[in-house]
Amino acid sequence: MPINISYFLVFYFFIYMSNAVYGTFIPLYFQNIGFSQPQIGTLLSVGPLVAILAQPVWGTVSDRAKTKNSVLLLLIAGTAVSMMLYPLSHQFFYLMIMISVFTFFQTSIFAVSDAVTLEVLDRRKQGNFSMIRLCGTVGFAIMSIIFGLIAQKRVDLLFSVYALILAVSFMIVLRFPAIPGHQSAGRKLRFRVLFRNRKLMMYLAVNFVLHITLGYYYTFFPLYFKELGGDSAWLGWSMVISSVSEVPFLLLSKKIFERVKIPHILLGAGAAATLRWYLFSAIGNAYWALPVQLLHGLIFIVLSVTMATVINKEVPDELKASGQTFNALLTLGAAKIIGSFAGGWADEAFGMRRVFFYNFVLALLCTAVFAVLFWRQGAAQTKKSLEHQGISG
Repeated sequence: MPINISYFLVFYFFIYMSNAVYGTFIPLYFQNIGFSQPQIGTLLSVGPLVAILAQPVWGTVSDRAKTKNSVLLLLIAGTAVSMMLYPLSHQFFYLMIMISVFTFFQTSIFAVSDAVTLEVLDRRKQGNFSMIRLCGTVGFAIMSIIFGLIAQKRVDLLFSVYALILAVSFMIVLRFPAIPGHQSAGRKLRFRVLFRNRKLMMYLAVNFVLHITLGYYYTFFPLYFKELGGDSAWLGWSMVISSVSEVPFLLLSKKIFERVKIPHILLGAGAAATLRWYLFSAIGNAYWALPVQLLHGLIFIVLSVTMATVINKEVPDELKASGQTFNALLTLGAAKIIGSFAGGWADEAFGMRRVFFYNFVLALLCTAVFAVLFWRQGAAQTKKSLEHQGISG
C-alpha cells in the first residue's frame, strides 16, 4: 500500500528546525545570563551524560513497544514540556536538572525517527531517505536565518519557539503509518549481538572519534564566532551556509553509496574535518569562517546518513531501534561529553583557537589510523576471497 511521503518530508523539515534553535543558540543564552566558558561547557556536557543513560533505554523500549510511533510521540511530548520549564530559573543547578530532563527525552528523537522512517521506506519500497533528510537541512537553514535575527534582541525566545516547533512535529507523527517494535511479539535478541559485527564496530568507532571534534564545534563555535567579531545574525547565516553545504551529498547519496565503499566515504568525512578544524584555528576574522563552513556538508551529514543507512542494513529487525540509539549514544552522548566538558576546560587553559588546532590533530590521527585499519581489513578479505577461489578451483 503506497504511503504519503509528504508527512515524512514535513516532519523532518520541522524537527530539524528545532536543532537550529537550541543547538546553535543555547550557548549564547547561557553566556547572556552570565555563565563562564567552563560553566557553559559543564552545563552542555550534562546532556550528553544523560544521553548515554537514556539511549539504551529508549532503544530497548522502541524495539519492544507495540509501535515505535508511540515511543516517538512520548519523546516529542516530554521534550516540549521540559523545554517550557527550562527558563523558569537562572540558577546553575536548576539548569543542570532541566538539561537532564530535557535531554532524557530529546536525545533519542532523531534515532527513533530514523528507525521508523527507514523501516517504512524499506517495507514499501518507496521514497528516498536522503531526500527526506534534505528537508531537515532546509528546515535547519531557514530557522537559522529567522532565529539568528530574533536572537540579536531576544535570545530567550528560543524556548517558546522550540516548543511550538515540537507541537507541530507531534501532530505530523500522528499521520505516520504504524511501525511495530519487532520484539513485542517475536524473538528476543540481546543487544550484545551488535558487538559481533566487527565491520559495524569499525564504522561506529571512526564516527565516534570524529563526533568528539563535532561536539566541541557545536558547543563553542557560536562563542568563537562572536570572539572573532561576528554577531548573532551572521552566526545564523554561518549555520545557513553549513546547512546548504549538505545539499549536494543528499542529492547524490544514492549514487555515492552505489559506487563508493563505506570506509572511503567515512575517511573522506575525516579528511574534510581535518581541513576544517585547521582552517578554524588559522582564521583571524569571523567572516573567514563563512566559506570554511562549506566543509560542514562533507562531515556531519555524510556521517549521519551513512551510519543510519549502514545500521539499517547491518542490524537485525529486532534491534534496529537499538542500533540507531546506540549510535546516538556514542555521537550525542559520549562524544559530546568529551567535546563539551573537556573543551570548556581546555578553552580556559589554551583559548578556543588552540583547541580547534587540537581538534585538527585528533581528526588527522583518526583518519590516518582508520585508513590503515580499513586497508588491512580489505587486504585480509581479498586474501581470504582468493584462498576460497583457489580451494573452489
